[in-house]
Amino acid sequence: MLVRVQNAAGTNAERALIDWLRTWKDPDTPHGVATINCSLFHQDRLHQFDAVVWTPTSCVVIEAEALVARQDGVLEVPLNGQWTINGAPAAMEGRDRGTPLERSREHTFALQSWLAARSLGQRSVHGLAVIVPLRGAELRIEQAWTDPSFDVIIGDDAARLRHYFDVLAEEENFLWTANDVAVAFRGLGILPYLPAPQDLLNEGFLGPIDITLWHGGPNQAQAEAYAEELAQAERDAQTSAFTIEAPWYSPWKLYPREAGDLDLGRTFMRTLLVIGMIIGFAWVLWFVVSAISTYGPG
Repeated sequence: MLVRVQNAAGTNAERALIDWLRTWKDPDTPHGVATINCSLFHQDRLHQFDAVVWTPTSCVVIEAEALVARQDGVLEVPLNGQWTINGAPAAMEGRDRGTPLERSREHTFALQSWLAARSLGQRSVHGLAVIVPLRGAELRIEQAWTDPSFDVIIGDDAARLRHYFDVLAEEENFLWTANDVAVAFRGLGILPYLPAPQDLLNEGFLGPIDITLWHGGPNQAQAEAYAEELAQAERDAQTSAFTIEAPWYSPWKLYPREAGDLDLGRTFMRTLLVIGMIIGFAWVLWFVVSAISTYGPG
């Protein structure tokens, strides 16, 4: 998982989320790219995302909230209204209006609409609220509603968040390409945080690559180098399999041409060697013909 942090807020929930995402480096952990603290101005309103995570199969808008007091028991998550723990209001770190679910819903719909305007509307966007309790707190969720696009998890460690992405990967298909991610980064104004094409491909995003989407960013040179590697590989693949490599004693191997340099000495030696090889071949041919005509049958 590639993690890009923009303007770190320094909240407990954000630090926990960054730490968990950065531990996903093994082949069997979720792959993708996560942006922390990015924003979207859509329909005359600024949407501040705690995190947006793109994987090859999904896009997830995450609202992360930490509890500032130890509260044990059942976290009741209604479809609308205040969140409570055993009947008492949940003591959350953030002071934003609304509940994490309400903010997640608003941000998710905004991003989905924004993507649709850029011909990426067929990509589903999921909303996830991650609640980080104090260490040692015993807390479970009671969710009285079901919505496949929104979910709430208790984030006391990285295991539950990883399980969420593992399940999501099994349910979705490969939809997000490296170019799609680049379009989103450019549109969100976070081009400086866009990973290089090679890094996105290594995370499982599909190609091909349009290197112009990386122009103007810090990884433009890497994108152009990648394009050159592909072009060279294509040229090598188109080379005929029956092409014969010149031997080491070839005049063009011993005295090679140098681009932009006219070397009369090399030209003379190359020409002399060619003439000598022709004379040598003619002499061998004459010797063989003479031997056959002299000692051959009849």
